[in-house]
Amino acid sequence: MKSFKEIIGSLNELLFAKQPAKISSSWIYKNAPSIYRFISKKVRTEIGDIDWDKVVSSLNKDLQKKWNCRHSKTKRQWQALKWYRSRKEVNLVLKKHKNKIYTFLSPQTPEDRSARNAISVALVRISQKGNLSAKKEIISLLRFMVDYWVESFPVLFSWKGYESELEDQLETCIRRYRFTGSFTTYLFRCLEYRGRGLRPLCLYSLDEQMPLGEKRRIENVVQDPETNEIRLYKPY
Repeated sequence: MKSFKEIIGSLNELLFAKQPAKISSSWIYKNAPSIYRFISKKVRTEIGDIDWDKVVSSLNKDLQKKWNCRHSKTKRQWQALKWYRSRKEVNLVLKKHKNKIYTFLSPQTPEDRSARNAISVALVRISQKGNLSAKKEIISLLRFMVDYWVESFPVLFSWKGYESELEDQLETCIRRYRFTGSFTTYLFRCLEYRGRGLRPLCLYSLDEQMPLGEKRRIENVVQDPETNEIRLYKPY
């Protein structure tokens, strides 16, 4: 019986020989039925679906770009999904990786980052099927990581203060993820590009002391009696 490594080697050779413009599960089924049967039987996700992410990530880099993913959703498709809740599907993923959840807070090694990506992709794919429980779980895990990024990487500083927009962007990335290698790398790049259009907010604590004088900022907060606008008082 062939191993997964041997099957991927055979698939790489076939794809390089035929050079299809696009690659999909249907293409493999029609052009390499024996390889498809092996993948269908042996390469499964935690919830029993064929793990095409594992297959594609094992292909040559040039071939990965040709993968035609059926998982990603347009905004209209996302809204039209028949949403359901299944904590069981989420728990199957978390149980498999129960000792690696910490990687969303402090990955120490390349293996940790690989495990974090595996958890992310698994929950993203279940979310794309319409599982609200999975979407809530992955957004919760990603927020730990993204909050650290926003505080640590200058290219993401512009996201400070945009809590609602950040949550929306996380869901957008979950919805649109096809296969572009690591999901966490894809997410970082999306936040970097999207953040360029954000106007940096000036954030500070109202308990801070004013630059001049001994008053705290809260003591200079006033409300306009006509517009009800709340702002800092500036003497003229």
